[in-house]
Amino acid sequence: MNDWSRDEMMTVAASRLLWDQCVCFVGIGMPSAACNLARLTHAPGIVLIYESGTIGTRPEVLPLSIGDGELAETASCVIPLPEVFSYYLQAGRVDVGFLGAAQVDRHGNLNSTVIGPYGSPSTRLPGAGGAPEIAAHARRTFVMLKATRRSFVERLDFRTSAGFLEGGDARERSSARGAGPLSVITDFGVLAPEPRTRELVLDALFPGATLEEARAAVGWPLRTSIAVGQLEPPGADELETLRELHARTREAHTRRVRLPV
Repeated sequence: MNDWSRDEMMTVAASRLLWDQCVCFVGIGMPSAACNLARLTHAPGIVLIYESGTIGTRPEVLPLSIGDGELAETASCVIPLPEVFSYYLQAGRVDVGFLGAAQVDRHGNLNSTVIGPYGSPSTRLPGAGGAPEIAAHARRTFVMLKATRRSFVERLDFRTSAGFLEGGDARERSSARGAGPLSVITDFGVLAPEPRTRELVLDALFPGATLEEARAAVGWPLRTSIAVGQLEPPGADELETLRELHARTREAHTRRVRLPV
């Protein structure tokens, strides 16, 4: 039996995609955990940017939101939000955009707006935020999302952020400047775009995961890359660092806040 969970494997696999000195625009949640794990292990010089304008932040605990004071307190600098998008993201200075979503379709387009019809949805989600700009302008995008047939769908209920649009060369013919979602990290493995059709195909499986499991969790006929690999399980240092990070975060978020009066 594995001494790690699928969530831990997912976070470790995502963190391994990052490299030292890369500039990464980070989403809250699992993307934030993966990016900070990379910073605390193999990529100490990674430059993390959060949408609130914090540049080069090095949080001791995972932030609750982009407005968490931990980000500003540990940042190299804090700049106005419009400057983050104008002078960093749209200027092509962001290597990686790391995003989550509620739904992803077979061409890597993302939905974080509504489930159901837009005018009368069954669920209204947090919305776009900076995700459309990140998906369009980061040099490459990575996505983290647990896989079910409700989250990996043939057709989105609403297209919030562009992946490869209708597939093929549709993204290249659009105004999007970045290369698009090059990896989608799930809780069974990693999907990557097929070079010609730009459809997401299975590229690598987690240890213990099967092709049948992957196909059962995806809402379109999932194909495989030419050679599906198997990812290495989390190392002892990766697991220890990740668990310590989560333990610090839990302790910090249950600590009583003292307000100056």
